[in-house]
Amino acid sequence: MPRTFFAFALAACLSATAFAAVPAGEQPGLAQIREIDLRADIGFLASDALHGRLSLQPGDDVAVQWIASEFAKAGLTPAATDGQGRPSYLQAVPLIEYRPDAQATRLTLKRQGQSTQWKTPDVSGAFPEDRDVVDAPVVFAGYGITAPELGYDDYAGLDVKGKVVIVFDHEPQETDPSSIFNGTGNTRYATGYVKVLNAQEHGAVAVLIAPEPSHNHPSAQEIRVRIGHQAEHAANPIPAQALVDNALHIPSMVISAEVSSQLLANSGSTPAVLQNAIDKDLKSHSLALTDTAISLHLHNSSRREGITWNVVGLVEGSDPKLAPETVIISAHHDHDGESDGKIWHGADDNASGTVGVVTLAHAFASNPVKPKRSILFAVFAGEERGLLGAYYLAAHPLRPLDTTRAMINFDMIGRDEKPSAQTDGLIQVPADTSNRLNLIGAAYSPDYQRTVAKQNQQVGLVLDDRFDHEYALNVFFRSDQFPFVLHNVPAFWWFTGFHPDYHHPSDTADKIDYPKMAKILKLAYLSAWKFADEATPPRFESHPGGQKIN
Repeated sequence: MPRTFFAFALAACLSATAFAAVPAGEQPGLAQIREIDLRADIGFLASDALHGRLSLQPGDDVAVQWIASEFAKAGLTPAATDGQGRPSYLQAVPLIEYRPDAQATRLTLKRQGQSTQWKTPDVSGAFPEDRDVVDAPVVFAGYGITAPELGYDDYAGLDVKGKVVIVFDHEPQETDPSSIFNGTGNTRYATGYVKVLNAQEHGAVAVLIAPEPSHNHPSAQEIRVRIGHQAEHAANPIPAQALVDNALHIPSMVISAEVSSQLLANSGSTPAVLQNAIDKDLKSHSLALTDTAISLHLHNSSRREGITWNVVGLVEGSDPKLAPETVIISAHHDHDGESDGKIWHGADDNASGTVGVVTLAHAFASNPVKPKRSILFAVFAGEERGLLGAYYLAAHPLRPLDTTRAMINFDMIGRDEKPSAQTDGLIQVPADTSNRLNLIGAAYSPDYQRTVAKQNQQVGLVLDDRFDHEYALNVFFRSDQFPFVLHNVPAFWWFTGFHPDYHHPSDTADKIDYPKMAKILKLAYLSAWKFADEATPPRFESHPGGQKIN
């Protein structure tokens, strides 16, 4: 039975049952959200035929074309243009694919006429171009954070031009619920991307990211061990990828605690003392390291350029005054490919999110009544390689970001959260997650959270904000909503949680909880409608979690 005909046939039934309070004008689209469609579409995207949808590989290109064809069938307006300026559902995302030569990566310290050199696993790094930094002066810059709205700046009075900067990972006072940095949750300053960008803006030539001496989360080195694809792809590592117009123009390295201690040995202090001092008074304890020069070498064994695509389509708003404003509904289409006869199917990660966007595109496009604001449906490329498609769209927006009122990002919305190697010893997973949805981002927009909670009265999911209050898993930075948070867009990641199949070949379509996924999409449909219609859209809070330092 055609989608649209079936949708109208069910609308009357729905209006008399669980969703009786939903306005009649929204009911036809709501009826489009059917488990049978979800099952068929995820079954296709997560099938062997798509070979794990690795970016720049044919299987992912098939996924791109399928999404574009679904947007066309739904009747969405193409939101991009092709090389000839014609309307298109495809926004080209130019990438560099490269393979870092881990054995060639090295960091060298020169001090008192002596040289000390480190290689893997003490140091690690990747950069899309071969890069050498030779005998550069070194500066310790605290946590590498400049947060004027909080009155905090590790670079205050510090000259780092032409120098290598050492910074701690994460944020100050991370275990303090009253910290100005969102209590025990992460803010956007905690991620390495923002730290390197900040160092670059201050004139640094490279960044060394060190684990905080007192930390209650895995180090960057430990994280790689916990995530399945790193170990299972060991014989044939997944290539790294970066945007051709990458915003980061300087390299960075992750260094061990032992390397950090040796680099700071002539600072007159220790890493632990420096961390404690910063955490105590939130003042700059940054300093230049005398008689210290750093050389680093990054080399790639291969490098090529290619094109992948964000898939983008628009449902235009019905109100002439509000139609220029935008609500984004997004996901990512890529996954981890195949290796040694195994396929990383990526049913939950992220065929579930991709199908969620496609399903809602059909729902909104077929609904006879349209919301007041426009809705941009975007399925991003290259998320698994570093949120690349999302960073690209945020840097090359198809509609203004300053009038983008909300973003619903789906990444893994098809399973129940279960303890796994990803979470063991780090967070407590609730005993029953069969009806639970994690919403990530409330610290930056409580208004958004309230809107979703109100719409959930019609749906009945258990909404969980645990990941806004923990720092162990770096969850806040790990999906495509994050680049838009950096542009002050109220953007949430909708997420059903980690499980033992995360980033393993066993993430297959038969394990998806289709009834639960349908409930999540119904909540997203109602929430997106409210974001697109309400007179006062969600506000963005620029400094969650505390007061500015006096």
